Amino acid sequence: TKQQQQQQQQQQHRKKHRHHRKVNMSKDIKNNNGDGNDGPKKVDNMLRLPSNAELIEGAGKVTMDEPQMWGRGIVNDIKRTVGTHWVEEMTNFNQKTIAVTFLVFISVIAPTLTFGAVYGKATENNIGAIETIIATAWVGVVYSLIGGMPTCIVGSTGPVLAFSTVIYNMSKSLDVPFLTFNAWVSVWLFAYTLIAGFFDLTRYVRLATRFTDEIFALLIVSIFVMDAIGDPFSDVGLLHYMNPDHASHTELEEEDPNYAYISSGFLSVILGLGTTSLIFFFRGFRHSPFFCNDGIRTSIHDFSVTLSVVVWTLVRELIFEHVETESLSVPDEIEPTFACCDSSCNTFFPDDCEGQAEAAGTRSWLVDFGDLNGKNWIPIMAAAPAILAFVLCYLDNGITWHLINHKSHNLKHGEAYNYDLCLNGFFNFVNGLLGLPWLVATTVPCIIHLNALADKDRDGNFLEVQETRLTMFFSHLMVGLSLLVLNVLKLLPLPVLYGVFLFMGLSSLPNIQFWNRFLLFFQQPSKYAKNCYTEHMEKRRIHMYTILQIGFFALVFLVQNLKAIAIIFPLMTLLCIPARLYLLPYFFEGWELLLLDGEDESIEQWTEAREESVRMYEESKRLSSMESSSDSADE
Repeated sequence: TKQQQQQQQQQQHRKKHRHHRKVNMSKDIKNNNGDGNDGPKKVDNMLRLPSNAELIEGAGKVTMDEPQMWGRGIVNDIKRTVGTHWVEEMTNFNQKTIAVTFLVFISVIAPTLTFGAVYGKATENNIGAIETIIATAWVGVVYSLIGGMPTCIVGSTGPVLAFSTVIYNMSKSLDVPFLTFNAWVSVWLFAYTLIAGFFDLTRYVRLATRFTDEIFALLIVSIFVMDAIGDPFSDVGLLHYMNPDHASHTELEEEDPNYAYISSGFLSVILGLGTTSLIFFFRGFRHSPFFCNDGIRTSIHDFSVTLSVVVWTLVRELIFEHVETESLSVPDEIEPTFACCDSSCNTFFPDDCEGQAEAAGTRSWLVDFGDLNGKNWIPIMAAAPAILAFVLCYLDNGITWHLINHKSHNLKHGEAYNYDLCLNGFFNFVNGLLGLPWLVATTVPCIIHLNALADKDRDGNFLEVQETRLTMFFSHLMVGLSLLVLNVLKLLPLPVLYGVFLFMGLSSLPNIQFWNRFLLFFQQPSKYAKNCYTEHMEKRRIHMYTILQIGFFALVFLVQNLKAIAIIFPLMTLLCIPARLYLLPYFFEGWELLLLDGEDESIEQWTEAREESVRMYEESKRLSSMESSSDSADE
């Protein structure tokens, strides 16, 4: 019949079509493989699901930015940041600005005074608490006005303190005044930062990936947690108050014969842990149903640190007023720490002149560059230690800046590595001229500042950050003004500030992927949080990567805590960058490194390619099944 003839014609047409397609595929195979014997690539690609390594070419590779030589990097940094967003960042005042200002002030003033006391011991009072407060205040205020990345807080750090101790010991060996030698090192340090900015050397820091960033971040967080709870390498922390030989007990026993160390120690632990707990309690109201509107909940969340400090300080003063606890060590007057036995000011009062009734005066605020004790070669010789000082500042600043400016934080106002490095060199040059300590970007206060300014979802992902200069300006202005109310600062119990430190460390941990992967060792695999690497990688491979990262963390942690070699801690951190670039690719495929260590945009691109390949594979299977059914029907 006519209908049967049409069906036969359609069957012949389909057979011819399948024949032509097979012929074309054979030609493609030969064109792609040279001959038909090396394996049908295109046929395989059509009939199999592409492997993870085939989804994105060059996955997991780290590339360096194009160099911006001859000062173009500095100019572009200024245009991109200060030149574009300055007015907006100086005028976006709101309630959050006030709350974050108090938080940053509390986060900065305690370590500033602590570092000042340690500087006094390490430099025989050439630098002390007053100098540390002044340096932190003026650098913070000026940087907030002209700096390129005002989200980053500047302050004293342990590695810089360790290096200052080395400079002091060198000056003693060379028999030249410490402040003069330190000033000449500061001159060379400024010169090196200008050279680095001029030739865009900061681009090497930007080779750091999440692998290095999170080792450094977890290291700094661990320092804050240990300093709050009890540092095994020192007598700092809440648990050390339970030790009858703690230095604070000795001082208080001299003032009060009835002093009981166990009461003071137990109260100190309660004050510290209570402060931390109350901060988290207040912050929990942000997404709770309590109170009548979102404005009140937001206010309680924003002022949680300030409220907790006030509450537990009042508990100490009103309820336990008869129990002594350690308070902040605050100087009595605003003057240079170094008091002189005589007009030459080469000896310290009262240690070097015990029979003298009062000091002859204090050192000058301006350092005498010519006071070289006849060694006129010192200005040239200072260039050598300044190289290590530059490496220290370069890494301390660069790694912290890189961590804060990670793309997952959604900062929109740009980076200014070269410009800010030059600024930091200038600030430290001025500090050297005035006999003040060097300052660099401080990691944990930077993280606290960033998190406080951010709006996040319930999972802790950054939605938006209020990028402002006002919080840093006002908080560091308050640090400077605190010199006028030193007696008020003495009312703050040190255990309460330890509680704030503990909050800083614990609140930063959930945002560190390294920490979250470490916790996977103790979790049921079926209960792992859903993310790119837990869904697509074998758990054995995830754990292997984490173990390698723990090894590098342990190495950096060990160097940082051994005083004899602590000064090379930034260099050990720097070694994590080539380890990631050249060592890890021997153990992991590129796509695995991408999921564990890549930028969010690249991970999203890989995930989309994966989903698309699965969709196309399922579609090709469906079409193949339909053709098979059609062939069976034809037969």
